[in-house]
Amino acid sequence: MNRSVMPWVMPWEGVPHERTWVAWPTDGYSLGESSEEIESVRRAWAAVANAVAEFEPVTVIVDPRDVEVAAPYLDEGITLKVTPLNDAWVRDMGPTFVVSQPDAAGKRRLGAVNWIFNGWGAQEWAEWDKDEKVAATVAGWAGAELIDSPIVNEGGGIHVDGEGTVLVTETVQLDPGRNPGKTHGDIEAELRRTLGVSKVIWLPRGLTRDYQEFGTRGHVDIVATFARPGVVLVHDQENPEHPDYGVSQQTVDLLQEQTDAAGRELEIVRVPAPATLRDDRGWVDYSYINHLVVNGGVVACSFNDSNDDRAAEILAQAYPGRRVVTVDARSIFAGGGGIHCITQQQPSV
Repeated sequence: MNRSVMPWVMPWEGVPHERTWVAWPTDGYSLGESSEEIESVRRAWAAVANAVAEFEPVTVIVDPRDVEVAAPYLDEGITLKVTPLNDAWVRDMGPTFVVSQPDAAGKRRLGAVNWIFNGWGAQEWAEWDKDEKVAATVAGWAGAELIDSPIVNEGGGIHVDGEGTVLVTETVQLDPGRNPGKTHGDIEAELRRTLGVSKVIWLPRGLTRDYQEFGTRGHVDIVATFARPGVVLVHDQENPEHPDYGVSQQTVDLLQEQTDAAGRELEIVRVPAPATLRDDRGWVDYSYINHLVVNGGVVACSFNDSNDDRAAEILAQAYPGRRVVTVDARSIFAGGGGIHCITQQQPSV
């Protein structure tokens, strides 16, 4: 399909944003059980929202029960919007924002893709009766045109360069718990329709931890992302003791054989995994790839790890002219995701 006639395009994350959306952790799995865990999670979520607010407007979606709880953690100027929530992974349950092709006057419209959300492939522990409604609600608040999709997908399962290329993983969009019976061609056709892409790069899988009980079964946003069109940042597990050592090499090998929608060979930038290998639940999936590009900056994960500074420097070089701010993301990863997973950018139109 000729991209010039596609009605909607998902911009690269580094284009100017109108705002970033965050959902406040309520009583879902991400919040934890003990008072110490709950406090740690709330502080981590708030630290991300407050860091993003240094660069652009932030709206935090709050369950009605948590309005008074959330407010003291958040900086002045952050907007609260209230709607029922099961959990707090707005990247996945919320809309994926897209923009229309410009009209005769050069103006664009804001669109919001409403993927079917079913708790990351109908996981036994997940509840989504409230979260499945969040995308449409947020689209209404944002004044976006709602674009319903017939496939199960999450925002953490895609990364685009804004020029026609998207990264996905075989184990997410083709997951039998998400889209049983769908083929590569079926998924690619829907991604073309909704995201305006013409080249789908299928990575074989995600990180090892992501296939455990509370994982997503392979989200790409802890594996690889576009620093800009033609340049891909890749999670690089350097320690052969970790099972992701092989995953990283497999990812790099595949990407080195690919070209993007414009026919360019991809420049691969390896971003080291944290030196930390395990936590009390096994092999970690800590990843510096799971960052958010914002207006004039990058909000990135840190892990109190010896590779934190090294990774931040690589990100600073990958995103020239942007200030890199780090937030300790260990409490977020304990719930199954990172900074990118708890945020969703709304591009300016």
